[in-house]
Amino acid sequence: MSMPHPRYDYGQAVRVTRPIRNDGTFMGKRPGELLVRRGSVGFVRHYGVFLQNEIVYEVHFIEQGMTIGIREAELQEGNAPWVASAFWLRDSVICQTALGVEGRVVVPCAGKGRVVAVLADDPENIFYHVLFDHRVFLVPERVLALDDQDSSFFQINPID
Repeated sequence: MSMPHPRYDYGQAVRVTRPIRNDGTFMGKRPGELLVRRGSVGFVRHYGVFLQNEIVYEVHFIEQGMTIGIREAELQEGNAPWVASAFWLRDSVICQTALGVEGRVVVPCAGKGRVVAVLADDPENIFYHVLFDHRVFLVPERVLALDDQDSSFFQINPID
């Protein structure tokens, strides 16, 4: 079995393509706690191979002051085109306006939901599929806020 070849090299700027949360291996942070937001840029310090077929990079994030191990599949070149969305999959959000169906309010203002899809083809019009109490709604970014109080990252039930 041949070892995979790394895509990134020492000192190269890389961007994380998804939020990086503590999987329980980062000391000083709670499991599930957000370490680095999606879109953050860091610099490769080192890389290694995990389970003989997956490259993991040691990436230093200067702004956050931390170095984190990140899989190659979760990175892109630091200068590659990027659409910055405020939220990502599994983020817990709060709706800042009531949502209705056929004139009836089904999600009250301040209702909490979970992002299940990001539609970010146009940086000026980013939308999300958000699960609110067993119903998914298409919601524009401008009416959502991050629910920083949510700590249920590892208690998410999959959607059937």
